[in-house]
Amino acid sequence: MSSTMTYTRLWAHLFAMCLRREPLSSWLLIGLLTLNAVVFAGIGLALKSTVDAIVAGDAGSAVIWACTTAGAYALDQSINAVAYPIRAHITEKVGHFEIEPAIMRASAKLPEIDHLEHQEYLDRITAVRGKSWAVVGTVWSVVEAGSTVVRLALTLVILGNVSAWLLVMLLCIAVQIWLDRRGQSGQKRAELDLARHDRTQRHLFQLGVSGKAGKEIRTAEVGPNLIDRLTAASERVRTIRARGQLVSASWSVAGWMVFALGYTAVIGLVAVRVRDGQATAGDVMMAATIGALLREVVEKAVWTTADATGSVRVLEPYLWLKEYVEGRGADTAETPAPRRLNDGITLDALTFSYQGTCGAAIEDVSVHLPAGSVVAVVGEYGSGKSTLVKMLAKLHRPRSGRVLIDGTDLQDIDTESWRTAMSAAFQDFGRYQTTFAEAVGIGDLEHGTADARRAAVSAADAEVLLSRLPDGESTQLGSEFGGVDLSEGQWQKVALARSCMRPEPLLFVLDEPTASLDAPSENAVFESYTARAKSIAAATGAVTVIVSHRFSTVAGADLILVMKQGRLVESGSHGELLDAGGLYAELYRIHADSYVDNPLV
Repeated sequence: MSSTMTYTRLWAHLFAMCLRREPLSSWLLIGLLTLNAVVFAGIGLALKSTVDAIVAGDAGSAVIWACTTAGAYALDQSINAVAYPIRAHITEKVGHFEIEPAIMRASAKLPEIDHLEHQEYLDRITAVRGKSWAVVGTVWSVVEAGSTVVRLALTLVILGNVSAWLLVMLLCIAVQIWLDRRGQSGQKRAELDLARHDRTQRHLFQLGVSGKAGKEIRTAEVGPNLIDRLTAASERVRTIRARGQLVSASWSVAGWMVFALGYTAVIGLVAVRVRDGQATAGDVMMAATIGALLREVVEKAVWTTADATGSVRVLEPYLWLKEYVEGRGADTAETPAPRRLNDGITLDALTFSYQGTCGAAIEDVSVHLPAGSVVAVVGEYGSGKSTLVKMLAKLHRPRSGRVLIDGTDLQDIDTESWRTAMSAAFQDFGRYQTTFAEAVGIGDLEHGTADARRAAVSAADAEVLLSRLPDGESTQLGSEFGGVDLSEGQWQKVALARSCMRPEPLLFVLDEPTASLDAPSENAVFESYTARAKSIAAATGAVTVIVSHRFSTVAGADLILVMKQGRLVESGSHGELLDAGGLYAELYRIHADSYVDNPLV
């Protein structure tokens, strides 16, 4: 399908969206733009008739036409004044209630999170974010461009009927606009040239008033040097900007001189036609008035057409996102998650690669995680531990291989059903700046009762944190909204409590759950989670998977998986792996030695 057809269909879709959300405002705006195209031409014709009636001595007709002229001009100005806020209302409302939710729904309905780690996707999201109104505005730019072109065409027809020479003004206006735009582009280039110096100026100023840098600036006595650099950068900015403005003004003056000469010449030609009896005095007045306003009409036609064409810059990322989501396809899996695990979870030759990378993040991993077991995943940074647990949570689609849940391929299990049957606390946990109760309760909105929250807080050893909050569960978290700012370890405890909201999951994932906690807090959390793992294992046969870089916390696991460069290199119990004397034994010894040297590690 051609790009023109693609954008035409998209504009039709956006227009239908406007009619559905704001039918009265949309039709009113269309009516105003249509009327606007006709009224401007009517101003010239009414003015011509007014002058001709005065010359003919017909006072009654002169008054009527004069009133018509005034009314047409007032109507033209009123339409321009009213159309803009109506357009702004439509674009903002439709953008806010249709486009932004559609983008969020499209992103959220994809079962995996690959797109959230995809640079092209993130670039498009950045381009569209905060510009949903502009996406909707593109369709109205097209409508307004059509209205302006019709307005210009009617104006030229009227002028051409008086004298073909009047159309020369169009050429003069085009030259004037071109020269003016060239001057503006030169000024824009100047602004780009000074951007680096402007950033330097802003940076130096911020350093001078910064509390963090202030200590070093004062102790090193570099304040005077900082001021000298700021002054020099400011002078460079002023010089470059002044030069750009001077060049821009020169081009603009040249353009207006071309317009003035052309305008004077063609009006003179019409006056000669009046002298020769080939035109009326009304024609002179109409040509003079419309000619003076024609420049504005032409510039608006150029601007609206360029705006409609340039709207592709906003539409391209929106269209890319729309096609990306549609291309990924909807989740068609229908098998519900089991109520209980009887056999467990099996990884069968599991392989996965992140987009844009050369090697595999997970390669040919095969292992069985028995129902009711506590499984620890260890390894050096970048060994694939977090990627492995994301695969268990169905956050990535395997490149090859399978994850089997009691023998059923995870890809065949309904994603929503599987997600409600699991709980997780990931290494890159969310910091939700809302109340403490909500930040914990969103772990299970369906059963987010006060009792459930208290149990979750207790399981995460977050009771001391809660007791220190000024308003208890109602305390607003995060400084962005005037709440209490938490330390990294406190935020992690909130995330751990959130992961405990579901009382009986089939899969319980803890990805570096205590990375921000000290050793005593870590020990308390793991004791609590070990007891919880046994409890839910008895109820549902749940598998608890713990990723940790601290080997002292995983020794009690039923099964330990040792990862290296995306491969599973060892598996077994703590004792078995130590006896084997392989990678696990080496890493455990290194960790034990560092713990002796520094017990807070």
